[in-house]
Amino acid sequence: MRAHDYPTPTIEECTAVDHYFAARLAPTDQVLEHVLAANAEAGMPPHDVAPVQGKFLAVMVQISQAKRVLEIGTLGGYSTICMARALPEGGRITTIDNNADFAKVAAQNFARAHVTERIDQHVGTALEVLATLEGPFDLIFIDADKPNNPAYLDAVLKLSRVGTTIIGDNVVRGGAVSNPNSADPNVLGVQRFLQKLAGNPNLSSTALQTVGEKGWDGFSLTVVNALP
Repeated sequence: MRAHDYPTPTIEECTAVDHYFAARLAPTDQVLEHVLAANAEAGMPPHDVAPVQGKFLAVMVQISQAKRVLEIGTLGGYSTICMARALPEGGRITTIDNNADFAKVAAQNFARAHVTERIDQHVGTALEVLATLEGPFDLIFIDADKPNNPAYLDAVLKLSRVGTTIIGDNVVRGGAVSNPNSADPNVLGVQRFLQKLAGNPNLSSTALQTVGEKGWDGFSLTVVNALP
């Protein structure tokens, strides 16, 4: 193990740094604050991306020059809004969630954020909806039920092109992803997802750990280099 230049921080210190970065690089606004409040009032789990993560997604939309974005897992639309705001003129984001009640709240959030015209919102089982879509998409964000991650990867590769960027969220699972004896369906789904990424010669992938207000987690980052 490498020697560290600084001591390993506590989660409270990591959260403080998250807030430090957010205040300077990803300042929130009344719309996003309302989105979080509306989602909480609707009884949604607090799985919205953190402000710095939302800004990361927005920057990835800009870096990849994405005009067509696909999101699996809308929840209340916080991440959707972050990406929709970053789209160029004429860009669109397709987002999918299977909870009709949550989708109604998300639609209201989109309207408040004035991004409805940039969003194609689908309510239904993701794999069924994905089978009806036409690609290619430039950037794909997978942030739904983890046991289905391997199947989502198979489905989105059919909607990709050479150069498509695929981001998988919540791949660290508090460190449990490295446990070979885990029986957690979420961990097993992520492990199989990462195995499929590693075993596909047409993909170039990496993964990064994150710490902050959402604890210890991380994301995978993939680019499609070739099509089968």
